[in-house]
Amino acid sequence: MNGTGGYYLSAQSFSISDIIVIAAYFVLNVFVGIWSTCRVSRNTLSGYFLAGRNMAWWPIGASLFASSEGSGLFIGLAGTGAAGGIAVAGFEWNATYVLLLLAWIFVPVYISSGIVTMPEYLQKRFGGERIRMYLSALSLLLSVFTKISTDLYSGALFVQVCLGWNLYLSTVLMLVVTALYTIAGSKPLDVNLLDV
Repeated sequence: MNGTGGYYLSAQSFSISDIIVIAAYFVLNVFVGIWSTCRVSRNTLSGYFLAGRNMAWWPIGASLFASSEGSGLFIGLAGTGAAGGIAVAGFEWNATYVLLLLAWIFVPVYISSGIVTMPEYLQKRFGGERIRMYLSALSLLLSVFTKISTDLYSGALFVQVCLGWNLYLSTVLMLVVTALYTIAGSKPLDVNLLDV
Protein backbone atom coordinates (compact mmCIF):
# COMPACT_ATOMS: atom_id res chain seq x y z
CA MET A 1 0.00 0.00 0.00
CA ASN A 2 1.39 3.40 -0.94
CA GLY A 3 1.59 6.39 1.40
CA THR A 4 -1.49 8.07 -0.08
CA GLY A 5 -3.83 5.08 0.08
CA GLY A 6 -5.30 6.11 3.40
CA TYR A 7 -5.94 9.60 2.08
CA TYR A 8 -8.00 8.25 -0.82
CA LEU A 9 -10.20 6.28 1.55
CA SER A 10 -10.85 9.23 3.86
CA ALA A 11 -11.44 11.65 0.97
CA GLN A 12 -14.30 9.58 -0.49
CA SER A 13 -16.85 10.52 2.14
CA PHE A 14 -18.79 13.70 1.37
CA SER A 15 -21.06 15.46 3.81
CA ILE A 16 -24.55 16.67 2.89
CA SER A 17 -23.31 20.28 2.72
CA ASP A 18 -20.61 19.27 0.19
CA ILE A 19 -23.20 17.67 -2.06
CA ILE A 20 -25.54 20.68 -1.74
CA VAL A 21 -22.77 23.12 -2.69
CA ILE A 22 -21.71 21.02 -5.69
CA ALA A 23 -25.33 20.61 -6.88
CA ALA A 24 -26.05 24.33 -6.44
CA TYR A 25 -22.92 25.16 -8.44
CA PHE A 26 -23.99 22.96 -11.35
CA VAL A 27 -27.58 24.26 -11.28
CA LEU A 28 -26.31 27.86 -11.30
CA ASN A 29 -23.99 27.11 -14.23
CA VAL A 30 -26.79 25.51 -16.24
CA PHE A 31 -29.15 28.40 -15.43
CA VAL A 32 -26.64 31.08 -16.51
CA GLY A 33 -25.84 29.12 -19.67
CA ILE A 34 -29.50 28.75 -20.66
CA TRP A 35 -30.25 32.38 -19.75
CA SER A 36 -27.32 33.64 -21.86
CA THR A 37 -28.28 31.38 -24.77
CA CYS A 38 -31.90 32.55 -24.82
CA ARG A 39 -31.03 36.25 -24.64
CA VAL A 40 -29.22 36.55 -27.96
CA SER A 41 -29.72 35.11 -31.41
CA ARG A 42 -26.92 32.66 -32.03
CA ASN A 43 -27.54 32.48 -35.78
CA THR A 44 -24.91 35.10 -36.57
CA LEU A 45 -21.20 35.17 -35.89
CA SER A 46 -21.61 38.21 -33.64
CA GLY A 47 -24.46 36.62 -31.74
CA TYR A 48 -22.64 33.35 -31.22
CA PHE A 49 -19.19 34.61 -30.21
CA LEU A 50 -19.93 38.09 -28.88
CA ALA A 51 -23.46 37.71 -27.46
CA GLY A 52 -24.67 40.36 -29.89
CA ARG A 53 -22.27 42.89 -28.28
CA ASN A 54 -24.91 43.80 -25.68
CA MET A 55 -23.96 41.77 -22.60
CA ALA A 56 -23.28 43.49 -19.27
CA TRP A 57 -19.76 43.58 -17.86
CA TRP A 58 -20.32 41.19 -14.95
CA PRO A 59 -21.09 37.99 -16.93
CA ILE A 60 -18.16 38.77 -19.23
CA GLY A 61 -15.84 39.21 -16.25
CA ALA A 62 -17.21 36.07 -14.60
CA SER A 63 -16.68 34.14 -17.83
CA LEU A 64 -13.11 35.37 -18.15
CA PHE A 65 -12.40 34.46 -14.55
CA ALA A 66 -14.06 31.04 -14.83
CA SER A 67 -12.24 30.21 -18.06
CA SER A 68 -8.88 30.92 -16.42
CA GLU A 69 -9.67 28.65 -13.47
CA GLY A 70 -9.31 24.95 -13.83
CA SER A 71 -7.88 21.76 -12.52
CA GLY A 72 -4.37 22.86 -13.47
CA LEU A 73 -4.77 25.80 -11.13
CA PHE A 74 -6.07 23.68 -8.25
CA ILE A 75 -3.41 21.00 -8.57
CA GLY A 76 -0.47 22.99 -9.96
CA LEU A 77 -0.68 26.27 -8.07
CA ALA A 78 -1.67 24.62 -4.82
CA GLY A 79 1.34 22.31 -5.07
CA THR A 80 3.65 25.14 -6.08
CA GLY A 81 2.35 27.27 -3.23
CA ALA A 82 2.87 24.45 -0.77
CA ALA A 83 6.43 23.93 -2.01
CA GLY A 84 7.45 27.55 -2.60
CA GLY A 85 5.42 29.56 -0.12
CA ILE A 86 3.83 32.99 -0.50
CA ALA A 87 5.85 33.91 -3.62
CA VAL A 88 3.27 32.14 -5.80
CA ALA A 89 0.51 34.38 -4.46
CA GLY A 90 2.65 37.43 -5.23
CA PHE A 91 3.02 36.27 -8.82
CA GLU A 92 -0.74 35.84 -9.19
CA TRP A 93 -1.53 39.26 -7.66
CA ASN A 94 0.98 40.98 -9.96
CA ALA A 95 -0.51 39.19 -12.96
CA THR A 96 -3.86 40.81 -12.09
CA TYR A 97 -2.43 44.30 -12.49
CA VAL A 98 -0.65 43.46 -15.73
CA LEU A 99 -3.83 41.95 -17.20
CA LEU A 100 -5.83 45.04 -16.22
CA LEU A 101 -3.21 47.27 -17.85
CA LEU A 102 -3.26 45.19 -21.03
CA ALA A 103 -7.07 45.33 -21.11
CA TRP A 104 -6.96 49.12 -20.63
CA ILE A 105 -4.56 49.43 -23.58
CA PHE A 106 -5.91 46.81 -25.99
CA VAL A 107 -9.67 46.72 -25.48
CA PRO A 108 -10.19 50.18 -27.05
CA VAL A 109 -8.02 49.11 -30.00
CA TYR A 110 -10.01 45.91 -30.46
CA ILE A 111 -13.36 47.71 -30.18
CA SER A 112 -12.42 50.51 -32.59
CA SER A 113 -11.03 48.00 -35.11
CA GLY A 114 -14.05 45.72 -34.85
CA ILE A 115 -11.91 42.66 -34.20
CA VAL A 116 -12.28 39.85 -31.68
CA THR A 117 -9.10 37.76 -31.65
CA MET A 118 -5.34 38.29 -31.64
CA PRO A 119 -4.89 36.61 -35.06
CA GLU A 120 -7.41 39.09 -36.51
CA TYR A 121 -5.47 41.96 -34.93
CA LEU A 122 -2.19 40.77 -36.44
CA GLN A 123 -3.83 40.37 -39.85
CA LYS A 124 -5.13 43.94 -39.74
CA ARG A 125 -1.91 45.32 -38.29
CA PHE A 126 0.59 43.59 -40.59
CA GLY A 127 -1.63 42.55 -43.51
CA GLY A 128 -2.01 39.21 -45.17
CA GLU A 129 -3.76 36.01 -44.30
CA ARG A 130 -0.58 34.00 -43.62
CA ILE A 131 0.24 35.55 -40.25
CA ARG A 132 -3.33 35.04 -39.06
CA MET A 133 -3.34 31.38 -40.11
CA TYR A 134 0.14 30.82 -38.63
CA LEU A 135 -0.79 32.28 -35.23
CA SER A 136 -4.13 30.43 -35.21
CA ALA A 137 -2.46 27.08 -35.94
CA LEU A 138 0.36 27.74 -33.47
CA SER A 139 -2.10 28.74 -30.74
CA LEU A 140 -4.18 25.62 -31.35
CA LEU A 141 -1.18 23.30 -31.24
CA LEU A 142 0.28 24.92 -28.14
CA SER A 143 -3.11 24.81 -26.46
CA VAL A 144 -3.54 21.10 -27.16
CA PHE A 145 -0.04 20.10 -26.08
CA THR A 146 0.33 22.40 -23.07
CA LYS A 147 -2.99 23.60 -21.68
CA ILE A 148 -5.53 20.91 -22.59
CA SER A 149 -3.30 17.91 -21.86
CA THR A 150 -2.22 19.39 -18.53
CA ASP A 151 -5.79 20.23 -17.55
CA LEU A 152 -6.97 16.74 -18.49
CA TYR A 153 -4.29 15.08 -16.40
CA SER A 154 -4.71 17.36 -13.39
CA GLY A 155 -8.51 17.11 -13.62
CA ALA A 156 -8.33 13.33 -13.68
CA LEU A 157 -5.92 13.43 -10.76
CA PHE A 158 -8.33 15.72 -8.87
CA VAL A 159 -11.25 13.31 -9.49
CA GLN A 160 -9.07 10.37 -8.49
CA VAL A 161 -8.13 12.02 -5.20
CA CYS A 162 -11.70 13.18 -4.43
CA LEU A 163 -13.64 10.10 -5.51
CA GLY A 164 -11.00 7.38 -5.63
CA TRP A 165 -11.73 6.57 -9.28
CA ASN A 166 -9.23 5.18 -11.75
CA LEU A 167 -7.10 7.86 -13.47
CA TYR A 168 -7.97 6.62 -16.98
CA LEU A 169 -11.68 6.34 -16.19
CA SER A 170 -11.62 9.92 -14.89
CA THR A 171 -9.90 11.13 -18.06
CA VAL A 172 -12.39 9.40 -20.36
CA LEU A 173 -15.31 10.69 -18.28
CA MET A 174 -14.05 14.26 -18.54
CA LEU A 175 -13.59 13.93 -22.29
CA VAL A 176 -17.13 12.57 -22.71
CA VAL A 177 -18.72 15.31 -20.56
CA THR A 178 -16.73 18.00 -22.38
CA ALA A 179 -17.74 16.59 -25.77
CA LEU A 180 -21.41 16.49 -24.72
CA TYR A 181 -21.63 20.10 -23.57
CA THR A 182 -19.54 21.32 -26.51
CA ILE A 183 -21.77 19.56 -29.03
CA ALA A 184 -24.95 20.64 -27.22
CA GLY A 185 -23.74 24.24 -27.09
CA SER A 186 -22.94 24.52 -30.76
CA LYS A 187 -25.43 24.37 -33.56
CA PRO A 188 -24.97 25.08 -37.26
CA LEU A 189 -24.64 28.79 -37.86
CA ASP A 190 -25.80 30.76 -40.85
CA VAL A 191 -22.51 32.61 -40.77
CA ASN A 192 -22.21 35.78 -42.72
CA LEU A 193 -18.95 37.55 -42.02
CA LEU A 194 -20.60 40.89 -42.75
CA ASP A 195 -22.85 40.41 -39.68
CA VAL A 196 -19.94 40.75 -37.24
